[in-house]
Amino acid sequence: MSTPHPRRGNTRQRIQDVALELFSERGYEKTSLREIAEKLEVTKAALYYHFKTKEDIVISLFQDLAKPCDELIAWAEGQPRTLETKLEVIRRYHEALRSAEPLFRFMQENQAAVRDLSIGETFKARMLTLFGLLKEDDAELTDQVRCITALFSMHAGMFAMQTLEGDPEEKRRAILEVATELVTAANPPSRRRPARPDSAQTASS
Repeated sequence: MSTPHPRRGNTRQRIQDVALELFSERGYEKTSLREIAEKLEVTKAALYYHFKTKEDIVISLFQDLAKPCDELIAWAEGQPRTLETKLEVIRRYHEALRSAEPLFRFMQENQAAVRDLSIGETFKARMLTLFGLLKEDDAELTDQVRCITALFSMHAGMFAMQTLEGDPEEKRRAILEVATELVTAANPPSRRRPARPDSAQTASS
């Protein structure tokens, strides 16, 4: 019997889910397209219609995650660099990661494959951009560490939280709370930028 995947309905997404499942169970290198097709109970021809190689499947997963990340970066770059903006970046990134837990598990368990596929570098570049949006240009080293740790705490939390008992949603909220505290601590009142006074000036004119 094939494993149901109610979260995703179309064939492309089912292929992605099953592929990640098998990559995690057997390893990326040891999993074949034939095994993915058998797990899905489809022909290899049906699988080839969507993906020609295993690499195509993994790249598509990163592209799916990249889209909300790129949208978040574009939004944040047009906002004032206030604490409120930074906390919203953390909240939106946390939400973008919600459906990416299997992908991060794959990255953790198949690090060599990720490096060989070169997708790790593009992911790293996005992380550095988000990091730059969270920290101040003249931030002290400890505050820079807080900001980068806030991002990676959300990644690491997806693995560490699997070993802790509790409701999954409560664990996600706990991860977000810790990340929020780190970014807030990295932007103490004495170092925060004030919001742009444009709206106040407009209202008084």
